[in-house]
Amino acid sequence: MPPTILPVPLPASLTSPDAWSLAGVVRVREEIDREIRGHADLVPDLALSAEMISDRVYRPLDRWVAVVDDSQTPESVVGHASLRLPQVGDTNVAVVDVGVEPRWRGQGIGTALAAHLEAEIRATARRIVQADTSHSRSPQPDAEALHAPSGAGAVPADAYARFALAQGFALEQVERQSTLDLPLDPDHLAALAGEASSAAGADYRTHVWVDELPEEWEEQYAILMTRMTTAAPTGGMDHAEDVWDVARLRDAASRRRASGRVAVIGAVEHRPTGSLAGYSVVEYTDSRPESVIQADTLVLDEHRGHRLGMLVKTALMGTLASVRPEARRIHTWNAQENAHMLAINVDLGYRPASVAAQWQRRLGAA
Repeated sequence: MPPTILPVPLPASLTSPDAWSLAGVVRVREEIDREIRGHADLVPDLALSAEMISDRVYRPLDRWVAVVDDSQTPESVVGHASLRLPQVGDTNVAVVDVGVEPRWRGQGIGTALAAHLEAEIRATARRIVQADTSHSRSPQPDAEALHAPSGAGAVPADAYARFALAQGFALEQVERQSTLDLPLDPDHLAALAGEASSAAGADYRTHVWVDELPEEWEEQYAILMTRMTTAAPTGGMDHAEDVWDVARLRDAASRRRASGRVAVIGAVEHRPTGSLAGYSVVEYTDSRPESVIQADTLVLDEHRGHRLGMLVKTALMGTLASVRPEARRIHTWNAQENAHMLAINVDLGYRPASVAAQWQRRLGAA
């Protein structure tokens, strides 16, 4: 019997009866990640999942679940799908995600969810579809693999890759997901910080803010966020500049706090001009007490060559150790061709943990 596909509403609260389907999405995603990585550190929790579908202005996200009975419990969810339609930046792109609980694979659930998403996309004017998949490791030398067109990185030709190919997607880029065990050796961190400070010289100084970006820096931080959207390597993926302003920063901060996440923001100031030259940010939440997510790191082109990436990361890591001493792991992603940022992370002690594939499909006429 084919699954029933139902929309996922924004629940009235995380404990209300209508939260069952969103809780089911989280449960299925956790099962998938445990199969891939052996843990669920990287799965958005229920609060963050609710926050993600609450944004109807900048990056609205709609979700659906596949169910096989009418019990309306998280356990009745056997698959999920999502569709994001950015309203700023990539306004010609639809971003999709499909997942099926491992024990329910091979029964047409993923195909049914993918067909539902395609119908939803075709009702819009968007014809570029993007997706990503996660894989437990880089392929072994003698294993069947898919190589990024750039020549940097490969993913195993496993069930996740085969499903993407079957849906008409082309592999465009491979990312390395790395993990850093915490706490860091303070002497190692101090040595890296000292080397970076010497290379940066007196023209640069760092700031670190915990959960509160000072108002006087908001405009400059928004500029950095905008520049970040086109700074990282994207392989063959279509991406346009995604403009941030102060209003969007404040909206994102408000929704972040509502979901229980805390941000630690490191920034580098160029003293002669009083402007920000780069930044790095991590986030954590009490629902994942041992895990931290390393998000953006950027140094503006005009300030590169002064070890500012390492400078801001070591400053941030020092503060993180004091405000989140219970953390035991920090996770990050980098394009395999981003050799400079990968080198910084390797020096800090990050180790390869899994790989991610970036996929793209161009829809033809119906």
